[in-house]
Amino acid sequence: MADNDLFAALANPTRRRILEMLRQRPHVAGEIAASFDVNRPAISEHLQVLRLAGLTTEVSRGRERVYHLNAARLQELAEWLHPFEQYWAQRLDALTDVLNKDST
Repeated sequence: MADNDLFAALANPTRRRILEMLRQRPHVAGEIAASFDVNRPAISEHLQVLRLAGLTTEVSRGRERVYHLNAARLQELAEWLHPFEQYWAQRLDALTDVLNKDST
């Protein structure tokens, strides 16, 4: 996986859950790890993938690392996906038109 591969980072359900946690507020690494039934090294790897993809930032606070959501990276994704939303909206409108013609 490339260091900044946003889609690969988001493909993993554990990483998506971590992002959901960070959406609420920043968390220290230990808090994040305690929320999962996997070992700390596995969570550490997930956090690294998120950081390399630009989805999180980390700040050292003494011996702890505090992780923050970088929502700007998700905005980039939303902007990229927007044309696809328009495509599906047009397709669904066309389907509605066909269904309405058949019901008359």
